[in-house]
Amino acid sequence: MFEITLEIDGMMCNMCEAHVNNAVRNSLNVKKVTSSHADGRTVIIAAEDIPDEKLREVIAETGYELKGVSRKPYEKKSLFGVFKK
Repeated sequence: MFEITLEIDGMMCNMCEAHVNNAVRNSLNVKKVTSSHADGRTVIIAAEDIPDEKLREVIAETGYELKGVSRKPYEKKSLFGVFKK
């Protein structure tokens, strides 16, 4: 699993976030996507890595600009993980 963070320029409101989230969900095979216009960031959780070119294409279709991409392995957080040592 991968956590892919996109830095996006141009999101100004909650509707912008929804527009980006819907575009990502409809175009890419993702488990979860969340956006924040205040942070200018979209976080994608996906089973497989997604190429930068595909991410750039999907975001460009929404009318926003992809400024940067970062990736890291994703580990699901467990509610009960708090109690593990």
